[in-house]
Amino acid sequence: MSERGTSSVNNANIADQPMEIITLHPVGTEAPWRWLKKGWSDMWSVPMISLSYGAGFALLSAVIVAGLLGFGMQSLVIALWGLFLLLGPMLAVGLYEASRRLENGEPITFGDVTTVGVRSRGQLAFMGVMLMLLSMLWVLIAFILFMVFFGVGPLPPVTEFISHLLMTQQGVTFLLIGSLTGVTLALAVYALSVISIPMLMVRRVDVVTAAMTSMRAVRENPSAMLLWAILIVALTAAGVAAAFVGLIITFPLVGHATWHAYREIVEGAK
Repeated sequence: MSERGTSSVNNANIADQPMEIITLHPVGTEAPWRWLKKGWSDMWSVPMISLSYGAGFALLSAVIVAGLLGFGMQSLVIALWGLFLLLGPMLAVGLYEASRRLENGEPITFGDVTTVGVRSRGQLAFMGVMLMLLSMLWVLIAFILFMVFFGVGPLPPVTEFISHLLMTQQGVTFLLIGSLTGVTLALAVYALSVISIPMLMVRRVDVVTAAMTSMRAVRENPSAMLLWAILIVALTAAGVAAAFVGLIITFPLVGHATWHAYREIVEGAK
């Protein structure tokens, strides 16, 4: 099989390359730990870039939560958790590029990693639009569920609202249904994007091919990819639980590790 991945997202000859036949490698359940180890190494190889990405993501998350609480929209804070998982893969594109450059021994600057999305082919932007639409769908679902359970009246203070969620049948039912809905949507997006976004960044494939390849990677490596999904959720939750400060570490760690997941699973990945 001919294996030709682009060595750089701005390769001038990319348009002249034929569509690739993509072969996947099987991975074991130990693989996610290996990806994290490599991601950790990458993060501390370019700490200024990695931690700046993490700090930006943490600050944005904290500002959004503070704004929601300030406007009395604490019900959407729960929905925000889903947005982290839906949009995270696209927001981490610069970290994938940093790991790619580290692997190839190329120089790395802030300009290189922050403009990779602009310099990539339109298919990556198309995937970003798809994730944005799915995120809007999740917020809409969260609004509808909230109105079904609590109506449209004013919300109580944050502490009372949390107590109501955890201590009443109505609140617990809302949490269960909302969580199941969010998990279902998040798993679907995970399967579509875990491999496809790094692939679209560097290879000449369309969104459908990349998404189907990503789903095939999840289907053919169920144990490893389920563990990887659990680790992503756990690391993100830990970052949020630490007053969002933990995201400064966990977000770039997951981002760099995701590149290595792609590299290990996709044959000929570059």
